[in-house]
Amino acid sequence: MIRSLLKFGLLTVVAVLASGCEQPPPSNAPLPEPPVPPAPSISSGTAVAHSGESKSESNSSRKEADMNKTATVTREKLNAEVDGKPLEQFVLTNKHGLRAVVLNWGGTLASVETPDRNGKLDNIVCGFSPDNAKFLKNPPYFGVTCGRYGNRIAKGKFTLDGTEYTLAKNNNNANHLHGGVKAFDKYLWDADPVQGEGWAGVKLTLVSPDGDEGYPGTLTSVVTYKLTDKNELRIEYSATTDKATPLNLTNHGYWNLKGARAESGTVLDHIIHLNCDCYIAVDDESIPTGKLTAVKDDSPMDFTKAKPIGQDLGKLTNDPQGYDHCWVINGGGDSTKAPVLAAEVREPATGRVMRVLTTEPGVQFYTGNYLPGTPDVNGFAKHGGFCLETQKFPDSPNQPSFPSCILKPGETYRQVTVHEFGVE
Repeated sequence: MIRSLLKFGLLTVVAVLASGCEQPPPSNAPLPEPPVPPAPSISSGTAVAHSGESKSESNSSRKEADMNKTATVTREKLNAEVDGKPLEQFVLTNKHGLRAVVLNWGGTLASVETPDRNGKLDNIVCGFSPDNAKFLKNPPYFGVTCGRYGNRIAKGKFTLDGTEYTLAKNNNNANHLHGGVKAFDKYLWDADPVQGEGWAGVKLTLVSPDGDEGYPGTLTSVVTYKLTDKNELRIEYSATTDKATPLNLTNHGYWNLKGARAESGTVLDHIIHLNCDCYIAVDDESIPTGKLTAVKDDSPMDFTKAKPIGQDLGKLTNDPQGYDHCWVINGGGDSTKAPVLAAEVREPATGRVMRVLTTEPGVQFYTGNYLPGTPDVNGFAKHGGFCLETQKFPDSPNQPSFPSCILKPGETYRQVTVHEFGVE
């Protein structure tokens, strides 16, 4: 049985878009709570792991003390500037002591500290500490907000309303990736702390002008990170535009539930379940062929039953070898309904569990295939982290059979992705 830091509620699940890929959704039964870890100090901007609670302190007294706590957010200036503007971090702490750090640079999720089964807190998001200037370049996109279009657009071009638009070919000089050369991850976002009952967060706003990286329309995007007292990290996205434009916002966090440091090794022993009966077939450049493939027909891609990430990885033929594909979420893609389960990941040694729920139709599961283990990526080596990027399908502007990714004037883009943290 799983001991969880929250009780997972039941969610509405709608039918999957792709025919032939239906499968009963996994159970969302409530799970019991474990002991609550001690609250970390937030006097410093550096993420620090803390030991578990004292044996002399009873769980009942801790829970009683928690009743008087609430989630908090602290705004801290970093010792760096971009174009004369200060870099800042926002430290979110919930009443149980979980902590997340968000930067105004790139809308970046810099760290998330959660307890293991013994109550010891550790950061599980790969990346750079804010005192490392390399986080400004960040070639692996550690933790950033990708936009305007996360993932790839074939040949760096698309046609919309009869006009062809040309984008940067920043992926092997062949395709467009994650919004271009100076995309949303290379901007300082306007940022303000926000707080509500049972949560604390930061609201990030970015105005992308007409023609930015080749995209049409002035686009205003808002991304709000919320850390709740239910031990959820909610990421809420919204956007408006004055011209029709493709839009696909996502977070590019790399996770290692052992603890996000180079010496933790690979994530290939993490156990993952994907609530996905289909994935999107791609060519040698990771561009969709337009075909949705049932996972039952391709065993390395079948995570409908939980298995270690590395179990079938050796059967893949891509180079570098590893997962970098978009799966179709069963019941996903309806932003008017509650988020549905996309993935659940367990780490056997620490007991950490993470569930990802979303309103998006797809999830890009990436296993850090290109991480070289060099200083410019903070030493993280191949398969040193995994990504679960909730999103529209790759290359949707050029794939008429895919759900539309076009935001039009008068419309509001919305999506919600929730990370739930627990232990077993």
